[in-house]
Amino acid sequence: MGARDVMAVARRITVLTGAGVSFPSGVARFAFAASPYLASAAARRSAWRSWLDDPMWSAEPNAAHTALAELERAGRVRSLLTQNVDGLHQRAGSTAVVELHGSMARVVCASCGAAAPVADALAQVRAGAPYPVCADCGGVRRPAVVAFGEPVPEPVLREARTAVLDCDALLAVGTSLTVSPASDLVGLAVRAGAAVVVVNPGPTPYDGVAAAVVRAPAEEALPELVAVPVTASGPVRTWGDPSSW
Repeated sequence: MGARDVMAVARRITVLTGAGVSFPSGVARFAFAASPYLASAAARRSAWRSWLDDPMWSAEPNAAHTALAELERAGRVRSLLTQNVDGLHQRAGSTAVVELHGSMARVVCASCGAAAPVADALAQVRAGAPYPVCADCGGVRRPAVVAFGEPVPEPVLREARTAVLDCDALLAVGTSLTVSPASDLVGLAVRAGAAVVVVNPGPTPYDGVAAAVVRAPAEEALPELVAVPVTASGPVRTWGDPSSW
Protein backbone atom coordinates (compact mmCIF):
# COMPACT_ATOMS: atom_id res chain seq x y z
CA MET A 1 0.00 0.00 0.00
CA GLY A 2 1.31 3.42 -0.92
CA ALA A 3 0.68 6.81 0.67
CA ARG A 4 -1.85 7.73 -1.98
CA ASP A 5 -3.77 4.51 -1.31
CA VAL A 6 -3.98 5.39 2.39
CA MET A 7 -5.15 8.92 1.65
CA ALA A 8 -7.80 7.60 -0.73
CA VAL A 9 -9.57 5.76 2.09
CA ALA A 10 -8.65 7.79 5.19
CA ARG A 11 -11.40 10.12 6.33
CA ARG A 12 -10.53 10.56 10.02
CA ILE A 13 -6.87 11.56 10.06
CA THR A 14 -4.68 12.53 12.97
CA VAL A 15 -1.57 14.46 11.93
CA LEU A 16 1.72 14.65 13.84
CA THR A 17 4.13 17.36 12.72
CA GLY A 18 7.71 18.27 13.59
CA ALA A 19 10.37 20.82 12.78
CA GLY A 20 10.57 19.76 9.12
CA VAL A 21 7.18 21.33 8.49
CA SER A 22 8.29 24.80 9.64
CA PHE A 23 11.85 24.72 8.34
CA PRO A 24 10.86 25.92 4.82
CA SER A 25 9.32 28.98 6.49
CA GLY A 26 12.71 29.86 7.93
CA VAL A 27 11.94 28.61 11.43
CA ALA A 28 14.55 26.45 13.14
CA ARG A 29 13.83 24.00 15.94
CA PHE A 30 13.30 26.04 19.11
CA ALA A 31 15.54 25.06 22.02
CA PHE A 32 14.94 26.20 25.59
CA ALA A 33 16.63 25.05 28.80
CA ALA A 34 14.65 26.19 31.82
CA SER A 35 17.15 25.52 34.60
CA PRO A 36 19.90 27.96 33.56
CA TYR A 37 17.29 30.48 32.44
CA LEU A 38 15.59 30.55 35.83
CA ALA A 39 18.85 30.42 37.79
CA SER A 40 20.74 33.21 36.06
CA ALA A 41 19.80 36.78 35.21
CA ALA A 42 22.63 36.81 32.66
CA ALA A 43 21.17 33.73 30.96
CA ARG A 44 17.74 35.35 30.81
CA ARG A 45 19.17 38.56 29.36
CA SER A 46 21.13 36.65 26.73
CA ALA A 47 18.12 34.51 25.80
CA TRP A 48 15.79 37.44 25.21
CA ARG A 49 18.37 39.39 23.25
CA SER A 50 18.69 36.40 20.93
CA TRP A 51 14.90 35.99 20.66
CA LEU A 52 14.26 39.62 19.72
CA ASP A 53 15.09 38.97 16.08
CA ASP A 54 14.05 35.33 15.87
CA PRO A 55 12.73 34.48 12.37
CA MET A 56 9.70 32.94 14.06
CA TRP A 57 8.08 36.36 14.54
CA SER A 58 8.01 37.18 10.83
CA ALA A 59 7.66 33.66 9.38
CA GLU A 60 4.76 32.84 7.08
CA PRO A 61 3.02 29.46 6.64
CA ASN A 62 4.34 27.40 3.75
CA ALA A 63 2.69 24.89 1.43
CA ALA A 64 2.77 22.16 4.08
CA HIS A 65 0.83 24.28 6.57
CA THR A 66 -1.73 25.37 4.01
CA ALA A 67 -2.22 21.81 2.74
CA LEU A 68 -3.04 20.58 6.25
CA ALA A 69 -5.44 23.48 6.76
CA GLU A 70 -7.13 22.51 3.50
CA LEU A 71 -7.39 18.90 4.68
CA GLU A 72 -9.11 20.10 7.85
CA ARG A 73 -11.54 22.27 5.90
CA ALA A 74 -12.44 19.13 3.93
CA GLY A 75 -13.53 17.56 7.22
CA ARG A 76 -10.83 14.90 7.28
CA VAL A 77 -8.58 16.01 10.14
CA ARG A 78 -9.45 14.60 13.55
CA SER A 79 -6.55 16.37 15.30
CA LEU A 80 -3.29 18.07 14.37
CA LEU A 81 -0.62 17.28 16.95
CA THR A 82 2.45 19.47 16.59
CA GLN A 83 5.83 19.54 18.25
CA ASN A 84 6.36 23.04 16.86
CA VAL A 85 5.83 26.14 18.99
CA ASP A 86 5.61 28.76 16.23
CA GLY A 87 1.84 28.92 15.69
CA LEU A 88 2.15 28.61 11.92
CA HIS A 89 -0.49 25.87 11.70
CA GLN A 90 -3.04 28.21 13.27
CA ARG A 91 -1.98 31.08 11.04
CA ALA A 92 -2.55 28.85 8.01
CA GLY A 93 -6.11 28.16 9.17
CA SER A 94 -5.89 24.93 11.15
CA THR A 95 -8.03 24.90 14.28
CA ALA A 96 -7.82 21.32 15.57
CA VAL A 97 -4.27 21.92 16.83
CA VAL A 98 -2.79 20.28 19.93
CA GLU A 99 0.51 21.95 20.87
CA LEU A 100 2.54 19.15 22.44
CA HIS A 101 5.44 21.41 23.39
CA GLY A 102 3.52 24.60 24.13
CA SER A 103 3.62 27.88 22.26
CA MET A 104 5.97 30.82 21.87
CA ALA A 105 2.92 33.02 21.44
CA ARG A 106 2.70 33.21 25.23
CA VAL A 107 4.89 33.70 28.27
CA VAL A 108 4.10 32.57 31.80
CA CYS A 109 5.31 33.79 35.16
CA ALA A 110 7.54 31.25 36.87
CA SER A 111 6.27 32.49 40.25
CA CYS A 112 2.50 33.00 40.00
CA GLY A 113 1.71 31.31 36.68
CA ALA A 114 0.08 34.36 35.09
CA ALA A 115 0.12 34.23 31.30
CA ALA A 116 0.68 37.08 28.86
CA PRO A 117 1.25 37.51 25.11
CA VAL A 118 4.86 37.16 24.04
CA ALA A 119 4.46 40.54 22.33
CA ASP A 120 4.29 42.13 25.79
CA ALA A 121 7.54 40.42 26.80
CA LEU A 122 9.31 41.46 23.62
CA ALA A 123 8.12 45.03 24.09
CA GLN A 124 9.59 45.11 27.60
CA VAL A 125 12.98 43.98 26.32
CA ARG A 126 12.93 46.38 23.36
CA ALA A 127 12.16 49.18 25.82
CA GLY A 128 15.36 48.38 27.72
CA ALA A 129 14.42 45.74 30.29
CA PRO A 130 17.09 43.01 30.58
CA TYR A 131 14.32 40.39 30.50
CA PRO A 132 10.53 40.45 30.95
CA VAL A 133 8.94 40.37 34.39
CA CYS A 134 5.39 39.58 35.45
CA ALA A 135 3.02 42.56 35.60
CA ASP A 136 1.16 40.92 38.51
CA CYS A 137 3.90 39.85 40.90
CA GLY A 138 7.23 40.94 39.41
CA GLY A 139 8.34 37.35 38.89
CA VAL A 140 10.37 36.05 35.96
CA ARG A 141 8.49 35.43 32.74
CA ARG A 142 9.48 32.44 30.65
CA PRO A 143 8.27 31.06 27.30
CA ALA A 144 5.17 28.91 27.61
CA VAL A 145 6.94 25.94 26.07
CA VAL A 146 8.10 22.54 27.27
CA ALA A 147 11.81 22.96 28.00
CA PHE A 148 14.51 20.29 27.83
CA GLY A 149 13.92 17.77 30.60
CA GLU A 150 10.37 18.92 31.31
CA PRO A 151 7.42 16.56 30.73
CA VAL A 152 4.62 17.20 28.31
CA PRO A 153 1.64 18.19 30.51
CA GLU A 154 -0.49 15.15 31.22
CA PRO A 155 -3.77 16.64 29.89
CA VAL A 156 -2.04 17.46 26.59
CA LEU A 157 -0.52 13.99 26.35
CA ARG A 158 -3.87 12.39 27.13
CA GLU A 159 -5.52 14.41 24.36
CA ALA A 160 -2.78 13.37 21.92
CA ARG A 161 -3.07 9.69 22.82
CA THR A 162 -6.84 9.83 22.37
CA ALA A 163 -6.34 11.40 18.94
CA VAL A 164 -4.07 8.63 17.65
CA LEU A 165 -6.38 5.94 19.02
CA ASP A 166 -9.40 7.59 17.47
CA CYS A 167 -8.38 7.84 13.81
CA ASP A 168 -8.16 5.64 10.74
CA ALA A 169 -4.80 7.09 9.64
CA LEU A 170 -1.88 8.85 11.29
CA LEU A 171 0.13 11.20 9.09
CA ALA A 172 3.58 11.81 10.66
CA VAL A 173 5.20 14.71 8.82
CA GLY A 174 8.56 16.43 9.07
CA THR A 175 9.70 14.64 12.19
CA SER A 176 12.52 12.18 12.81
CA LEU A 177 10.30 10.41 15.39
CA THR A 178 13.15 10.12 17.86
CA VAL A 179 11.82 12.37 20.65
CA SER A 180 9.51 10.80 23.21
CA PRO A 181 6.65 11.01 24.06
CA ALA A 182 5.66 12.35 20.62
CA SER A 183 7.39 9.45 18.86
CA ASP A 184 5.57 6.94 21.06
CA LEU A 185 2.29 8.06 19.56
CA VAL A 186 3.17 6.33 16.29
CA GLY A 187 3.52 2.93 17.93
CA LEU A 188 0.25 3.49 19.77
CA ALA A 189 -1.52 4.27 16.50
CA VAL A 190 -0.13 1.13 14.87
CA ARG A 191 -1.29 -1.05 17.78
CA ALA A 192 -4.74 0.51 17.54
CA GLY A 193 -4.96 -0.41 13.85
CA ALA A 194 -4.47 2.98 12.21
CA ALA A 195 -2.55 3.19 8.93
CA VAL A 196 0.61 5.25 9.46
CA VAL A 197 2.10 7.37 6.69
CA VAL A 198 5.57 8.80 7.39
CA VAL A 199 6.57 11.85 5.37
CA ASN A 200 10.20 12.76 6.04
CA PRO A 201 13.34 13.20 3.93
CA GLY A 202 15.38 10.97 6.24
CA PRO A 203 14.71 7.60 7.86
CA THR A 204 12.79 7.23 11.11
CA PRO A 205 12.62 4.37 13.63
CA TYR A 206 9.01 3.75 12.61
CA ASP A 207 9.47 3.32 8.87
CA GLY A 208 9.26 -0.45 9.23
CA VAL A 209 5.77 -0.41 10.77
CA ALA A 210 4.35 2.35 8.58
CA ALA A 211 1.83 1.54 5.88
CA ALA A 212 3.72 3.93 3.61
CA VAL A 213 6.84 6.09 3.71
CA VAL A 214 7.34 9.20 1.58
CA ARG A 215 10.95 10.37 1.31
CA ALA A 216 10.28 14.01 0.49
CA PRO A 217 10.08 17.39 2.22
CA ALA A 218 6.72 18.19 3.75
CA GLU A 219 6.09 21.23 1.56
CA GLU A 220 6.45 19.07 -1.55
CA ALA A 221 4.65 15.91 -0.45
CA LEU A 222 1.64 17.24 1.47
CA PRO A 223 -0.06 19.24 -1.30
CA GLU A 224 0.01 16.13 -3.50
CA LEU A 225 -1.30 13.82 -0.76
CA VAL A 226 -4.05 16.19 0.30
CA ALA A 227 -5.22 16.40 -3.33
CA VAL A 228 -5.87 12.62 -3.45
CA PRO A 229 -9.67 12.18 -3.67
CA VAL A 230 -11.44 9.99 -1.15
CA THR A 231 -12.82 6.88 -2.81
CA ALA A 232 -13.96 4.78 0.16
CA SER A 233 -17.52 4.57 1.41
CA GLY A 234 -18.98 3.21 4.62
CA PRO A 235 -18.41 4.07 8.28
CA VAL A 236 -15.29 5.76 9.55
CA ARG A 237 -13.23 3.59 11.91
CA THR A 238 -13.17 5.14 15.35
CA TRP A 239 -12.36 3.85 18.81
CA GLY A 240 -14.04 6.76 20.54
CA ASP A 241 -12.85 8.29 23.78
CA PRO A 242 -10.65 5.81 25.70
CA SER A 243 -12.01 7.18 29.01
CA SER A 244 -15.35 5.63 28.09
CA TRP A 245 -14.00 2.13 27.40
